[in-house]
Amino acid sequence: MTSPEIHGYAIVSDDDRIADAGGAMPKALHNKADWAYFQAELDRADLIALGRASHEATPNPKRRRRLVLSRTARGLEARGDGWWWNPEAAAWPEIAASLAPPGGRVGVPGGQAAFEIFLKIGFAAFHLSRARGVVLAGGRGLFEACERGVPAEQILSRAGLRAGETIAIDGTARVELTVWRTLSPVERGPNGR
Repeated sequence: MTSPEIHGYAIVSDDDRIADAGGAMPKALHNKADWAYFQAELDRADLIALGRASHEATPNPKRRRRLVLSRTARGLEARGDGWWWNPEAAAWPEIAASLAPPGGRVGVPGGQAAFEIFLKIGFAAFHLSRARGVVLAGGRGLFEACERGVPAEQILSRAGLRAGETIAIDGTARVELTVWRTLSPVERGPNGR
């Protein structure tokens, strides 16, 4: 079995928030160029893994194959709207073997709990868009540590990812994209870091 490549996707504010204090994604984080990039990337994924709240809030008109992370699942369950997985009841290697035995790509669009779980499992890449000039004080952080002031870039770097070139995907709206990728074994060095 080949392990699937895991790709995370998020657009964040300057203070690394993915949602406002009420848990909703504000209009300030909605951007057409970012959305087009995001949708094209999800089209490349063999499986989309997301948290229950994100699943319930996001329609699935393209009928993409979904893996919903939820404590209500008993391990891995097939339901009418996708596969449901409780990470506390079944380990990722078991899930990957069941749902992605030939490998492929898993897209992870959030929310925070899903990002945390897959950060531990290991992202092959994290596509981080940033809406410059947007601050969401008291909002939901990309990662829990972001809510304590730890920058998203520092968290990704500590997880063994390296930033690629930052590009402006919408210069007018000041939205930038940086793809963070896993370091190769040679880049990590003898200590694995």
